[in-house]
Amino acid sequence: MSPQVRVTRRGKVKPVRYRALQPWSLLWLTLFWVGLWGSITPNIVLAGVAVAVAVSLAFPLPPIDLGARVRVVPLVWLVAHFLYDIVKASILVSVVVLRRRPVRNAVVAVDLRSNSDFVLTAVGAMLTLVPGSIIVEARRSTHTLYLHVLDVDTPDEAAAFRRAALEVEARFLRAFEPKPGTALATEEAAR
Repeated sequence: MSPQVRVTRRGKVKPVRYRALQPWSLLWLTLFWVGLWGSITPNIVLAGVAVAVAVSLAFPLPPIDLGARVRVVPLVWLVAHFLYDIVKASILVSVVVLRRRPVRNAVVAVDLRSNSDFVLTAVGAMLTLVPGSIIVEARRSTHTLYLHVLDVDTPDEAAAFRRAALEVEARFLRAFEPKPGTALATEEAAR
């Protein structure tokens, strides 16, 4: 993403100055600070706000536009299903380890339907956090994830994992509704 520029009165091209103090980044930095201390007291919260302001002024970031609108109910469903997948996969990995027979693994390619880097990153992180699979490679040019998957013996099992990964992407796209005119929306309209 190239920086935004503006033309001054004298005709010079300069980068646009971003607002250094952004409410969401201040909130997250303050919450992180409070989390580091492990307790909530007025002094810790005020110190967190001060540290958040100092960090934001010292290291200003450009505003982030995800190109999507967050929908609460699908987001809750996404998180609930994600937690269910973690518990289920943890049990399955335990069974695989305890059954004492050779384990066959596979590298499964998942071609994501969306062409958004945000979706590629988020879906890849969610798939990696579920036990039994880890990203080996992520190709940005084709929006393909290559995942090493535990205990895949047949092509049918690989196809089942691929379908499950695409269901994660579909739930993610329902939770983060694309804004019109974004790269995320153009792919949705094509389907």
